[in-house]
Amino acid sequence: MKKIAFPTDDGETISPHLGRASFFLVASLPDTGEVRFERRDKPHHSQEAEHAAHEHQGQGPGNAMFSAIADCQTLIAGGMGEPAFQHAQAQGLEVLLPAQKNIQLALDSYRAGTLVSDARRIHKR
Repeated sequence: MKKIAFPTDDGETISPHLGRASFFLVASLPDTGEVRFERRDKPHHSQEAEHAAHEHQGQGPGNAMFSAIADCQTLIAGGMGEPAFQHAQAQGLEVLLPAQKNIQLALDSYRAGTLVSDARRIHKR
């Protein structure tokens, strides 16, 4: 079973910035049957904490943020800072940053193999 995490504030739209999202909506894609959705709390962080996590090579709050989705294989976000992007990849997540804002439409595009990621959505300092 594949699991895909979406940072969100309302459960319907992808948050434009991972660190500011209220929670994760995780879609579980079974080999057969219906997609299941689960809301998971997401630890919050400040830009200072994100910077500290980057400076300490993975020992800061960035790891806590990703602990909530440790069983996921893919993260689909609207954007994120470069340190968060590096943390996600280090955790083994496939990170996609599409222009699509609707979670269901992004999931449908992902499943169809047509979801396009835009690396310009990685926020540089």
